[in-house]
Amino acid sequence: MSDPGSATKTPPASAASLYLTLAPVALTAAVYLSIFLVLRRSQRRYYAPRTYLGNLRPSERSPVLPNGWFDWIGPFWQIPDTYSLQHQSLDAYLFLRFLRILVVICFVGCCILWPVLFPVNATGHGTAEQVDILSYSHIDKDTESNRYYAHVFMAWIFYGFVMYMILRESIYYVNLRQAFLLSPYYANRVSSRTVLFVSVPANYLEEAKLRKVFGDSVKHVWITGDTEKLDDLVKERDKVATKLEKAEVKLLKLANAERIKALKKKKGGSDGEKAEAPADAESGSLAARWIPAKKRPTHRLGLLGLVGKKVDTINWCRTELERLIPAVEAAQSEYRAGKYTKVPSVFIEFYTQADAESAYQVLAHHQALRMTPKYIGITPGEVVWSALKVSWWQRIVRRFAVLGFISALIIFWAIPVAVVGAISNISYLANSVFFLTWLLSIPSIILGLIQGLLPGVALSILMSLVPVIMRLCAKLSGEPSLSRVELFTQNAYFAFQLIQVFLVATVTSSAAAIAAQIKDNPGAVTSILAENLPKGSNFYISYFIVQGLGVASSVLSQVVGFAIFTLMYKYLSGTPRALYTKWANLSAISWGSVLPVYTNIAVISITYATIAPLVLGFATIGLLLFYLAWRYNVLFVTDTNVDTRGLIYPRALKQLFSGVYIAELCMIGIFASSVAIGPMVLMIAFLVFTVLFHITINSAIDPLLYNLPRTLSAEMESKSLHMESSPLRNVGHSTVHNGETDGVSDAKKISSADTAVAGKKPGFLSKFLKPWEFCDYEAMRKLVPHDRVDTNNLYTDEVERNAYFPPSVTSATPLLWIPEDSMGISKQEVRDTGKVIPITDEGCVLSDKNKLEWDTETVRPPVWEEKIYY
Repeated sequence: MSDPGSATKTPPASAASLYLTLAPVALTAAVYLSIFLVLRRSQRRYYAPRTYLGNLRPSERSPVLPNGWFDWIGPFWQIPDTYSLQHQSLDAYLFLRFLRILVVICFVGCCILWPVLFPVNATGHGTAEQVDILSYSHIDKDTESNRYYAHVFMAWIFYGFVMYMILRESIYYVNLRQAFLLSPYYANRVSSRTVLFVSVPANYLEEAKLRKVFGDSVKHVWITGDTEKLDDLVKERDKVATKLEKAEVKLLKLANAERIKALKKKKGGSDGEKAEAPADAESGSLAARWIPAKKRPTHRLGLLGLVGKKVDTINWCRTELERLIPAVEAAQSEYRAGKYTKVPSVFIEFYTQADAESAYQVLAHHQALRMTPKYIGITPGEVVWSALKVSWWQRIVRRFAVLGFISALIIFWAIPVAVVGAISNISYLANSVFFLTWLLSIPSIILGLIQGLLPGVALSILMSLVPVIMRLCAKLSGEPSLSRVELFTQNAYFAFQLIQVFLVATVTSSAAAIAAQIKDNPGAVTSILAENLPKGSNFYISYFIVQGLGVASSVLSQVVGFAIFTLMYKYLSGTPRALYTKWANLSAISWGSVLPVYTNIAVISITYATIAPLVLGFATIGLLLFYLAWRYNVLFVTDTNVDTRGLIYPRALKQLFSGVYIAELCMIGIFASSVAIGPMVLMIAFLVFTVLFHITINSAIDPLLYNLPRTLSAEMESKSLHMESSPLRNVGHSTVHNGETDGVSDAKKISSADTAVAGKKPGFLSKFLKPWEFCDYEAMRKLVPHDRVDTNNLYTDEVERNAYFPPSVTSATPLLWIPEDSMGISKQEVRDTGKVIPITDEGCVLSDKNKLEWDTETVRPPVWEEKIYY
């Protein structure tokens, strides 16, 4: 075979280059892992908060792991993934399952492809060198073209396995979702019984008409209204209340600092008994004993508090709140009385989940685009209230505008990335471009910093902005809930990852070399393409090493997050409320921006599986490390803020088809460039089969992803009636009391054999090949949580009645929380400020070091509110 353009040929990947990539990344990973092992033992709040935090119900907590260096690994491994399903959320469990499935796909790919394709490629008599001899490019297309049939038939087997896994897991998800959502714990939730209708015509924005349309099954109706003025009032009230709370704490700290100074002058003498102001004492009289009036907290009323009249912050805030609190309460009463401008969206709660599903699945209005789309399962906390104002025609226009913007963003994002890349070579540009020559006068140290540090930081910022922009686009397009926003982001960000991180990077990495070779020898274009396209895999071998070792270890250690948390908690949280909020709120996984990264890694692996099978080995190791890192975080660190009811899972599974399609098209192109007609025809036939298979899956599975069937609803109703009539209805279900032993034992009892239908003892192959039979609804019911709470009394009447009012309508006057001091000033401030707004000094004290101290483990603070599961 000719060797055109050898001077510009893509350099082969050598074992030495892999070692050079592996060594620094492995060192970084070892440092991260060491930091994790050290900090995990002492920083329980950051590395195991789910084991003890008081704002979690006992049933939501994870078991406590041993505190040694390595003795926690065994107990951690013994906790099954289903523990996250029973104690956290469906999304959390399916996220872990998705990572595990990706590991299985890549590992099975190694087992299927390596024994066949490695020998076929290595003995292909081509011109490839070193690691490249294991890829397609080492086969001489002139003398060894029959070897391409091995790639075709192995591609049929592997991609057939990938498609079967997508089908199998889709069936698994449908059955699990049905069992999960039909369980009493979820079926009785108000969100499971409430349907949101958008684009409702004005003549149907009346409760009587809506009850007439949907019948006697309607329990509550919330017709959404414009709350812009009320929102502004509530926002101003809360802003002033927060300002007052900060000023009160500042006053106490100033006075306490003076007290500490006085004690030091007395050389450790006692500061005497706590003072108590008389009932008729002037406001602030106790604080005045320690600090003069001019040192009290003040602010200016002008722009940004920098200009304008200076006022005493505490007195000004009290006066403002005397005006704002009654104004807010009056506006809230008006809204509840129906005195508001209606917007075209309605929440309708039904008595049962079955009634809600029937209303959700039925055609509600006789005109197109009216009372549609509909949504079920949206909780009040995740409603995007601004999106409910969007009319039907605005929704269409916004949707197309947003899709156009995102398409342009994905296509042209390479421009800012190229600019950042150019900064890394600024010295060359300064010598080449006349108007940049002034850069050469910059000191070499600063220039080196600009070239080395700035591009990396800028690129990180640029990439982190993409999901933020896409979430904003989702809200602008009219998505009515945060779960829908995450699903929108998942799709859009995956498209970005696929095009920019995979396709553009693959093309540009070898485009210059390929173009130069073709220019030198146009007649050998097919040979050049056949040899060079598979070599794009060399970049991704290094990419998987960096991702698997470096990024996965950083996900586990969370060094940056820990540093930010410690800094904010110790130095930037100046009030008891800020301390508690930072301490009690767990970090949450943003599904829309996390899942696409791993889906794209899987797509890259699938694409190169038969072209350069070595990629699968590195992908297997990388994804396994990611699975272990995220498994620890899900079980012990993170929480779920946005609940998509598991819809992230089938969406990610379907995105794997992208890898199959790209792989098939690449193989067809490579066979065409190699002039291998037989293999090309066979791959075209398999591409047609893939399209038909994909269409069939979508038509069969899609209706089950978003709807609950009537047959199962009827069965659940009959079973619930039977259980209510049975005196032994609670026997057989374990209840978690301490959040540790019972829950883990429950999860451990659920093996794959247990999830089979009673009376059947399937083997491994039977369970794997027949998910519709051995992972059916009855089997999945054993996985869902049982009897965690009293499912018949989840809410008080008031909570349920107020569920889908806008937040500003139900927003109560905040309770201010200040620390107790030894001078009695806090008591006087509570008495005086309490005449205007609720305030307390319980649960936190000012220490002799002038630090805020509160009980982080045993006592619930005054501002604690029990989480309501809508």
